[in-house]
Amino acid sequence: MRVVIVTESFPPDVNGVSHCALQTARQLVARGHNPLVIAPATAPTAVSAPTAVSATADAGHDDVAPCPVLRVPSLPLPGYPQVRVALPTRRLAAALTAHRADLVHLASPFVLGARGMAAAARRRIPTVAVYQTDIGGYARTYMGLGETAAWRRIRAVHAAADRTLAPSTASVADLEAHGVPRVRLWPRGVDTDRFRPGLRDPRLRRALAPGGELLVGYVGRLAPEKHVELLSRVCALDGVRVVVVGDGPSAPALRTALPGARLLGCRTGDELARLFASLDVFVHTGPLETFCQTVQEAMASGVPVVAPAVGGPLDLVVPGGTGSLVPPGDADALRDAVWALAADPGLRAAYGAAGRAAVAGRTWDAVGEQLLGHYDEVLAHRTAVAA
Repeated sequence: MRVVIVTESFPPDVNGVSHCALQTARQLVARGHNPLVIAPATAPTAVSAPTAVSATADAGHDDVAPCPVLRVPSLPLPGYPQVRVALPTRRLAAALTAHRADLVHLASPFVLGARGMAAAARRRIPTVAVYQTDIGGYARTYMGLGETAAWRRIRAVHAAADRTLAPSTASVADLEAHGVPRVRLWPRGVDTDRFRPGLRDPRLRRALAPGGELLVGYVGRLAPEKHVELLSRVCALDGVRVVVVGDGPSAPALRTALPGARLLGCRTGDELARLFASLDVFVHTGPLETFCQTVQEAMASGVPVVAPAVGGPLDLVVPGGTGSLVPPGDADALRDAVWALAADPGLRAAYGAAGRAAVAGRTWDAVGEQLLGHYDEVLAHRTAVAA
C-alpha cells in the first residue's frame, strides 16, 4: 500500500503528533508498505527534496525516519517559535501524485493537513484523519481565536475525511458533539521494551535527590496550556523533590514558579526512559490532553500517576488502581494526591505494578494492526461505493 502521511509536526520536533506520525511510518514500513511523510520544515533552510533514512540506521535515535520525508516551507507560530506552521505550496499536491498514493493519512490536520485533504479530494484518494490535538484550546491560547471558530475549522476538515480516528473516548465524544461524522477510536501505542521498571537508576536518583527525597516528575512540553506551575505546591512538600523534563516557552517562568525543582530540559530515548523509571510519582498537569502519551510511558515504567480527571487520562488512569485523578486546575488536590502516595510506599508499588500490567498489550505493533484495519475498511468502502 502506498500511503502519504501529511503531518503538522515531525521529528526532530518533540510532541505527541510528531511521535505518533513517526511510529505510524515505522509500522507501515515494517509491514512492507510504502509511506511518504510530508511535514513542515523545521527551519527555512531545512526545505529539501525527499530523502530516505534507513529504519535501522540508529535505533537509539527516536527521530530517525524510516521512509522519505518531504519538508515544505513553514513559519514559526507566534508566541511559540518551536512550533512551525506550513505555508501554501504546490509541492504537497505534486507529491501525492508522484507517490501514486492509495490513501492519505492526515496527522492532526489543521493547516498543512487541510491542504492535504483538499489535494486528496481533488484526486479522489481516500483519507483517514487522526485527531490528536485540542485545537480549540490551542487557538484560544496562541492565536487569539475563539473555540467556536476553531471547531468550525476542525469540523470542516474532518467531515471531508473518509474516517476520523480519535485517541480516547473523551475525544470521540467531543468530536461527535461538535458534528464530526464517521469517528472511530484509535488509541496510541507505547514502547514497553524501552519504558520499563528495570531501568530505575539509583545513581541518577542520588544525583536528582541527594537527600533521598521522593522524586515527583513531570515530562512534557513547557507551554502555557500545560499549567506546569500547578506543581508549585508539590514543591513545598517536605521530603519531596520535583523534576521537570521538557522544554518550551514557559521554561523561564517555571524556574521562578517552582522553587527547588530541577528543570532538566528536553530528554529523549533511553535517557528519558531511565528518568521515567527513576521517578516515585509521575504528575501530569495539562487539562487539554486528547490522549496523554507521557502518562502511558510512566505506567509502562512502573510509576504511579496523578493526572487531571479530563480528556485522555480518563481512559488511562484507574483511580485507586494505577494512580489518582484530580479536578483539573486544582493545585491543592494535586498536592494532596502526591502527599498520599508519598506516605505509602506499598501503595506506590501496587499502583506501579498495576500500571505496567495495564499497558502490556498496548504496544505500537498492536496499535499498528488496528490502524491497518481502519485503512482496509476505508479502502473497501470506497471500492464498494465506486462499484
